[in-house]
Amino acid sequence: MSAAPFLLTGFPGLETFHPCISTSFFVIYVSILLGNSTLLFLIREDRTLHEPMYYFLAILAATDLGMTLTTMPTVLGVLWLDHRKISQSSCFFQSYLIHSFSIVESGVLLIMAYDRFIAIRNPLRYTSILTNMKVIKIGLGVLMRGFLLIIPIIITLSGFPYCRSHILSHAFCLHQDVIKLACADITFNRLYPIALVSLTGFLDSVLILVSYILILKTVMGIASEERAKALNTCVSHICCVLVSYVTVIGFSMIHQFGKQVPHIVHLIMSYVCFLFPPLMNPIIYSIKTKQIQNGILHLFTTRRVGI
Repeated sequence: MSAAPFLLTGFPGLETFHPCISTSFFVIYVSILLGNSTLLFLIREDRTLHEPMYYFLAILAATDLGMTLTTMPTVLGVLWLDHRKISQSSCFFQSYLIHSFSIVESGVLLIMAYDRFIAIRNPLRYTSILTNMKVIKIGLGVLMRGFLLIIPIIITLSGFPYCRSHILSHAFCLHQDVIKLACADITFNRLYPIALVSLTGFLDSVLILVSYILILKTVMGIASEERAKALNTCVSHICCVLVSYVTVIGFSMIHQFGKQVPHIVHLIMSYVCFLFPPLMNPIIYSIKTKQIQNGILHLFTTRRVGI
């Protein structure tokens, strides 16, 4: 006898508006795919972007694409087709990918801060310190950290019996939702994520803060013109960090302390948390980074000439 599937949830009480809501989600979905795919294409094709900073940006764009492609198919399936059933194995795999990509994104933001730290503290040795091989090793390390650390809670999750309601509170599978339905001792699955968040998200944010304190200390010791130029190279990354951490903190605060907040607010914040950073990151770098702007202009100009 196969295990009973879980049931995903759209926007309870707003089912008649699901077609309209799904249209908005589809527009955001396509925008994320186009924005991040364009960044990846530009970084691959434009040799002037073959630098550590842009390689790390490519990892961020790929991570954002992975997160979006993991979550949005089931979201649109629920909103468009009312396809709410998801098998337990598919749910566990989706949960694994979502949480893995979340840790990877945190790690990528950290290594991007490290990149800016090296570029400003040791500009003359920048390319010799961050060689292509070292960039590959750092990137693989961040990916392995994200995809290995989540395995223990997913293994235990898949081993639990689920005898309570099989209805989840989102249109995608999150560990914290699924674990509420388990009929077993879930102590490990409550404590391990806390330790994981402390050793990844919290530690990453502290190291990012420290790196920028050291960057500011370095920048204050150089000429004013060079100071502005150095700080300008950090603006895009700082904006991405703020977008990511503000949404995560907001979602966490609502989840932990917003028991009296309407459920619809929890849902909206969860979608903001997973969709806003992937949507905004390409926009931020396109607006704030001259090389990306030039690459986009060159891309469209070349295509127009070709036509």
